[in-house]
Amino acid sequence: MIESGGADLLLSGPPGSGKTMLARRLPGILPPLTRKESIEVTKVHSAAGQVGEVHGALVRRRPFRAPHHTISTSGLAGGGSNPRPGEVSLAHHGVLFLDEFPEFNRATLEVLRQPVEDGQVTISRVAATLTYPARFTFVSSMNPCPCGYAGDRRRACRCSAGQIERYQSRISGPLLDRIDLFVDMPRVTREELRGGEGRDAAETSAEIRARVAAAREVQLARAGVPNASLAGRELRAACVLGGDAEMLFSRAIDRMGLSGRAHDRVLRVARTIADLAGEEDIAVEHVAEALNYRRAAAVDR
Repeated sequence: MIESGGADLLLSGPPGSGKTMLARRLPGILPPLTRKESIEVTKVHSAAGQVGEVHGALVRRRPFRAPHHTISTSGLAGGGSNPRPGEVSLAHHGVLFLDEFPEFNRATLEVLRQPVEDGQVTISRVAATLTYPARFTFVSSMNPCPCGYAGDRRRACRCSAGQIERYQSRISGPLLDRIDLFVDMPRVTREELRGGEGRDAAETSAEIRARVAAAREVQLARAGVPNASLAGRELRAACVLGGDAEMLFSRAIDRMGLSGRAHDRVLRVARTIADLAGEEDIAVEHVAEALNYRRAAAVDR
């Protein structure tokens, strides 16, 4: 879903479960940059003084940006006396990955709200106000607790309930509400590490990329934008629910206490799941899977 429809993702799991590796593999299964996207990305990197020095004449690969958790607010959002693009804009049409999500300064993280929601970031200074594009796929990862082993099957957690709550509350509810997919990643088993379990049946990156490209083409043909950019009338037109799917979603809205923003994000994810399955209509199983990726307790915090 994340690569096809542009959904945002939070990975949670103990150290060594593969969170960082998975995030770094995402650009390899994204569709290639179109010429228009390539020009847009090149303009942003040129404004940051990086074209030629890093990329050459034209940026042809989707950006992957992974700033350290010590980054400043201006480094993430952009700024300076002569405002330059920050990491959110340098990730335009690519992936912005924040590893160890709760370790970032909370005030710095709050600047993500506008770009994650609107696909752009506005930098205001005395001399000028500039708006840079920032439409990226947002991926973050975190441990479930300070020691990293809450819920782990093989290693005991040393953290108290209060420590876990304080650790997880470093990320604000409004920011969590802007994330589409919450995925728990358990510890990798010995068989998986040795490559004997499911290796032959696993899809290759090329196969996944082909499925992603096909689903993206369907989305562009339907609405002219990826599902993550659907809003208003276009969202309602693309995400019509009927029968059991509508009944399930209506019940979930009340039971999970979904906000208006979370409501729309679940619809977009369900639409993307249906697209990847090659289905024209959103079925009850697509809605159920989309709802399963929401974590009501975290969003309602």
